[in-house]
Amino acid sequence: MRFTRRHPLLVAVPLCALAVLAARPTDGAGPHAPGHGSSGVGAEVARLYEEAATATERYEAGRREADRQRARAHELEERLDRERQAMSGLHEDLGRIASSQYRDGGGLPLTAHMLLADDPEELMRGQRVVRQAEVSLDQAIGRSERAEARLARDEARAASAWKKLEKRNAELAVLKDGIEAKLESARWKLQGQADASVAAGACRGAVRLDQPGTRFTSGWVAPVETYELSAPYGSGGARWANRHTGQDFAVPIGTPVRAVGTGRVVKVSCGGAFGIEIVIQHAGGYYTQYAHLAAVAVDQGERVSPGQWIGQSGTSGNSTGPHLHFEVRVTPEMGSAVSPAPWLARHGVTL
Repeated sequence: MRFTRRHPLLVAVPLCALAVLAARPTDGAGPHAPGHGSSGVGAEVARLYEEAATATERYEAGRREADRQRARAHELEERLDRERQAMSGLHEDLGRIASSQYRDGGGLPLTAHMLLADDPEELMRGQRVVRQAEVSLDQAIGRSERAEARLARDEARAASAWKKLEKRNAELAVLKDGIEAKLESARWKLQGQADASVAAGACRGAVRLDQPGTRFTSGWVAPVETYELSAPYGSGGARWANRHTGQDFAVPIGTPVRAVGTGRVVKVSCGGAFGIEIVIQHAGGYYTQYAHLAAVAVDQGERVSPGQWIGQSGTSGNSTGPHLHFEVRVTPEMGSAVSPAPWLARHGVTL
């Protein structure tokens, strides 16, 4: 799946169990036989890979929008509560004014109050103040009622949008899970074909994948787009006869593998410790190797460009789990590897 930047995958971190065994992978055991039919499964994996990415992006976008609508509904509900509390206070103030008028004036009309008052002008001023207070409170209550009605409508709309989005997201989750289940099944079918090719020592024909629309401004890219780094160059252990000769990228089976730069395919091979592998020659006397593949998308002798899909990752050969083994060499053959990370960094690619 394509993203604008690298993201770690929540996958197991497999180690490359290849090794630099005494015998290198046998070229003679792995002739490339163009047109030998694995393209259907490989193309299906690539298509499902993209569909799964699209479904995931839609699901995540819907989930984020649902979260925003939920937060909006909760915010409006809190504002509505505050508005109702404020209006309740206004009603209490109006009630206190009415009670005060009743206590002070009883049932006498204003004319009688004026006749009995020691200072009629003072009485009139007091009455005007009371009337103004009543009018102001009535206006405030009216504004508060309108605000409450408006907030109630907004809150209802936000809550409705949130619930619709939640329902849609549940449907998207089912769709996403269905695509991922199909993808997982197709991945292992593709890997089964790869294992058969390695056992027979004969590569299937190139899987001609629909290339991504991404255009790279840089002349160099990482060999896979979304990954988690696993076994690094130079690491040791029981899995290798000598030090590890490349950098492993933990990726699921069927992940598109990219040419890191412009070059020419000098080797497509099946069999041996590397399983299905591709070697590309670049300017400057360097070669890059892509091993443990499930399928190839290029033929020997073909020119490739940066970011071009050249194959699909797998777990063929001496491998303990799905990953890409990537090497940088000074010759096409095993035993001439240099550390990939600094080499890529010199070309502007940070892992």
